Amino acid sequence: MTSIIKETQSIKDAVTCINTIDVNKFSRLISRIIQKLHLKEERTFSEEEEQKLQTALSLDKQALSLVLETSAFILEQAVYHNVKPASLQQQLEAVHLNPDKAEVFSQIWSTNGPELVEKLKHNTFAPRKLEYIGWQLNLQMAQSSQARLKSPSAVLQLGLHNENSEVQENVFVEFNHQKLLEFYNKLEMVQGQLDSLT
Repeated sequence: MTSIIKETQSIKDAVTCINTIDVNKFSRLISRIIQKLHLKEERTFSEEEEQKLQTALSLDKQALSLVLETSAFILEQAVYHNVKPASLQQQLEAVHLNPDKAEVFSQIWSTNGPELVEKLKHNTFAPRKLEYIGWQLNLQMAQSSQARLKSPSAVLQLGLHNENSEVQENVFVEFNHQKLLEFYNKLEMVQGQLDSLT
């Protein structure tokens, strides 16, 4: 079993802070973190909530920040490696997290992990998403220097939807026969790689 959590100095410091937190408060903290983990632009806690947490958990601002970041990191690693709850608990205990805190991670991961994985599957990494494809075939039959000319070309219209706005951007790409064939072969390669992953 490969460890998903390396015992770095930062992890050691975070574990020391986490081990001082009351288990019930820690459970609520991890529940909140896992519920907000899929939201890219949104903070887990507001400034005001973080100030209240510092008091409630008896941590200074830096220690609280370390606990929040490390807890989110552990859950992100669990998502990335799709680790089983029991394995997560063992690995956390291996980096000296108290068994009761490791069990909190394990239980919350067991309950909320599958839903989080599904939400993250639907997040896009690119800011634009392909929504529409149109095409048109053009055939140039002659030009002033040549009476007989057959020059076919295809124009693809790609309708891109920007995640941050409702505006659809249209991109037009023109291909001659050779370039279209190269593009098609690359798409076939991509399709083959996607098929091999599923």
